[in-house]
Amino acid sequence: GQTVHLGGQAVHLLRNTQIEFVPPKLICRRYFQISYECRNCRKNDEPHIVKPAVPKPPIPHSFASPSAIAHVMMQKYGLAVPLNCQEREWKQLGLPLSRATLANWIIISSNEYLKPLWDYMHGLLLKEACLHADETPVQVLNEKGRKNTSKSYMWVFTSGEYEPLHNIRLFQYSPTRKGSNASEFLKGFTGYLQTDDYSGYNQVTEVTRCLCWAHARRKYVEAETAKQDESSVSLAGEGLGCIRELFKIEKELRDLTPEERKAQRLEKEKPVLDAYWKWVESSRDKVLPKSKISQALNYSLTNKEQLETYLQDGRCAISNNIAENSIRPFTVGRKNWLFSASPKGAEASACVYSIIETCKANNIDPEKYLIYILTGMPNEERLKGEAVLEKYMPWNTVVQESCK
Repeated sequence: GQTVHLGGQAVHLLRNTQIEFVPPKLICRRYFQISYECRNCRKNDEPHIVKPAVPKPPIPHSFASPSAIAHVMMQKYGLAVPLNCQEREWKQLGLPLSRATLANWIIISSNEYLKPLWDYMHGLLLKEACLHADETPVQVLNEKGRKNTSKSYMWVFTSGEYEPLHNIRLFQYSPTRKGSNASEFLKGFTGYLQTDDYSGYNQVTEVTRCLCWAHARRKYVEAETAKQDESSVSLAGEGLGCIRELFKIEKELRDLTPEERKAQRLEKEKPVLDAYWKWVESSRDKVLPKSKISQALNYSLTNKEQLETYLQDGRCAISNNIAENSIRPFTVGRKNWLFSASPKGAEASACVYSIIETCKANNIDPEKYLIYILTGMPNEERLKGEAVLEKYMPWNTVVQESCK
């Protein structure tokens, strides 16, 4: 800045502010272990070599550090930077690494450390009262007995929006979209399952299906934008108005307890729903059978019972947006990295996405969390048992303080 003298006093005037970019750099750390020998103990045939403990690396016989592995994972799954782009970045930093090496870092670390956490959270997820689910296509190469152009699927299962026991987001790769994938994953779950109207979820037994009003609303949006005729546009607007009223009331009930929310829904939303169903019944005879507005009306009418399920329990949500928001980073990343090179890579991707999205749901930094577990878990004697795994859960108090 410039100094100006006014009456004997110096006044500093700020001219401008500039942000300097400091390029990243690599640091090579070497760990040495000093051994001590007791000569007297050796003479007496007693243990005579003492070695101090040395931190174990996440991948034996590899120079990959926790921070390096976490960076690669976050670049690909957090920021949608494919491995071929990361390969060029590492080369620019002075360390040429192939994308195959980077992929191995992800797969090995996922199998050794992320998968035990995934398995433990899976058990916790099945204890929730309400779950959400969604699925999206993904291309996976080198699947046994399938062409590389075959369509595989990534599924996501999340805890509920209102008062979950834990905020959990779990991804699972599957070669198919069969409902048996969901029924196998949810085996033992007996609560409310919120999804779209995909019939495959009907294979999940002992659950109460709860459908999504955002999907019902989407049908009217499609009818309105199609503009097939003025009558259809007008009816679509009426349908959207009813559903918007439901979401408006839901927003007002967000901070209530489940019991209060249920009571308020029956008092305020049930009349809106009753009027909506009468309107649907009276409107479907006025439209062409194959028109977009007809599809919107029939969608609601066909799924009427399951669209009203959310009224039964205040812990249920009116939409499946929580699952769709969780799977969106995957769909964004898929546009950049295009496919998984192998089923093992797809399974590792599911684990990493699960960890990153669960961290977001628990308001902690995913990269700091990955460094935390890749530093601590390799030094655990065993990676089994509730006591060990609970230490590394994203909602653990120590983890929360370390990874903010």
